[in-house]
Amino acid sequence: MDLNRWPNLVAMFFEQASTKKNSPFLWKTQQGEWNSISWAETAKQVRLLALALQEYGLNLGDRVVLVGENSPEWAIADFAVMAAGGVTVPTYITNTSNDHRHILTDSEATIAIVSNQKLADPLLEAAADLPHLKQIISMEKIEVNPDAGFKIKSWSEALHQGGLSTNQNTIRSDQISQEDTACIIYTSGTGGTPKGVMLSHRSILCNCVGAFHLLLELGLDDEVFLSFLPLSHSYEHSCGLMFPTSIGAQIYYAEGIDKLAANLTEVRPTLMTSVPRLYEMMRLRILDGVQRAGGLKAKLFMLALNLGTERYEQGGQLKFHKTPVDKLVDILVREKVKMRFGGRLKAMVSGGAPLNIQVGIFFTALGLRLLQGYGQTEAGPVISCNPSTKIKLDTVGPALHSVDVKIAEDGEILVRGPLLMNGYWKQPETTQDTIKDGWLHTGDIGELDRDGYITITDRKKDIIVLSGGDNISPQRVEGILGLEPEIAQAMVVGDGRKHLVALLVPSEQTRELQTNSSDEHALKKLIGDAVARANSTLSVIEQVRGFSVIDAPFTVDNEMLTPTLKNRRHKILQNYAEAIETLY
Repeated sequence: MDLNRWPNLVAMFFEQASTKKNSPFLWKTQQGEWNSISWAETAKQVRLLALALQEYGLNLGDRVVLVGENSPEWAIADFAVMAAGGVTVPTYITNTSNDHRHILTDSEATIAIVSNQKLADPLLEAAADLPHLKQIISMEKIEVNPDAGFKIKSWSEALHQGGLSTNQNTIRSDQISQEDTACIIYTSGTGGTPKGVMLSHRSILCNCVGAFHLLLELGLDDEVFLSFLPLSHSYEHSCGLMFPTSIGAQIYYAEGIDKLAANLTEVRPTLMTSVPRLYEMMRLRILDGVQRAGGLKAKLFMLALNLGTERYEQGGQLKFHKTPVDKLVDILVREKVKMRFGGRLKAMVSGGAPLNIQVGIFFTALGLRLLQGYGQTEAGPVISCNPSTKIKLDTVGPALHSVDVKIAEDGEILVRGPLLMNGYWKQPETTQDTIKDGWLHTGDIGELDRDGYITITDRKKDIIVLSGGDNISPQRVEGILGLEPEIAQAMVVGDGRKHLVALLVPSEQTRELQTNSSDEHALKKLIGDAVARANSTLSVIEQVRGFSVIDAPFTVDNEMLTPTLKNRRHKILQNYAEAIETLY
């Protein structure tokens, strides 16, 4: 596979559909039973929906907001928007009405596609005063105020409209080049306002080609994916939808994180992409089960784990006398662990946030191949990944096929290649600050070893990446916390963690109230109430789940503020490391 095989993502999809025909493609559960939509049926619905979008006035380059849980309809809508010559704008299902208002206003979307009433309500509230939104299509029936002025069409009505089109052969996929923008994915920047990253067909195709060459050595055949990360995230969009499509794989849509363990054994995926937080949870769940079992089972498990860890640390080899025991626990322990993941996994890929090396060693020791990668939305998003033939768990692997990486004089990781974004939507100056002379300035500090493997050592820009892969601007959250009268200063922490916590300095007014109170818990309650109010204005991933009250304020003199009065993050982290750990 090479980058020039397809002119765009739609052509890629239709070519695979014409080859796979009535083979199953997209799966979902209905009343507890897995049901599939074939490649041929998917292609039919993509074509009909694309024609309907054109009938509804979608022009080349127009933006379409897509809000919904992972489902076959989500994938069909995405390909249909592109087939009609439009640009998909995926949004998170956790978005507030304010989040939607910013994206709808900034993108100037003319059409929105939404899955159900629960997700439609905040979207409709946000769109109330936006005349450029002409049409809404709902995957399920939704109720709307007839005075709102919105044109609402159901999924079936839209497909029917497409079938009535007099121009059945005029979808615009042949008018789209690799350079055209396929989607705009909004991601938070250092200023806190989400920026629209314009990913071209070329960028995502480059990721598909890179993943193909990376995994080819494992033997790519009739692959099966289980999709559970949000498709609105660039990682799942490229790796959980576009790449499986490019190799003609089947995609199952998980019923939810609470049913993921059961879905793994039902679906039996061959390839799995996820974020570190999920692997952390799985590790804890496995260890908890072993501890509960106790006895011989626990002893055998720990023996398998210790021998596997030793083998990894010794470069893949065990001392001769330990080999027979290792083979025995292969059968008694490792095979059973593999069955918890379906028994067919060729590899698990971790990306979206840094993977704790101990988590990586844990799964490797149990015979599950775990490949850590690295990327950014601005790069499609995958930049590098460990190959299965030579895994270095303390690195994020070498650059993908046709991608160049170098380290700048100040240590920043720079990236060049067809995977780079077209730029930030309506922000040419920010784009020029990010891509200079053809190189993406990632904001991450790193090193390259003699094999070209990247090790990330620090982050140049202050963006917090949670273990679930969500990007958060700390300045935005800290600013909102600081608006509360009880809080004088705030610093939030959460890089590589499952949620945010905060270090908070009370205001003088709050200290006085506490001093005059006989209740020793009064201060914490006052601050807690303030945090709760701030959380009510933040999105789910931005909310602070724990806090510690700090006595001494952050100042320039104690080196916890810069001369321009910004938090000196590394210094504060160093001083309050113990307090932070107690919050997790």
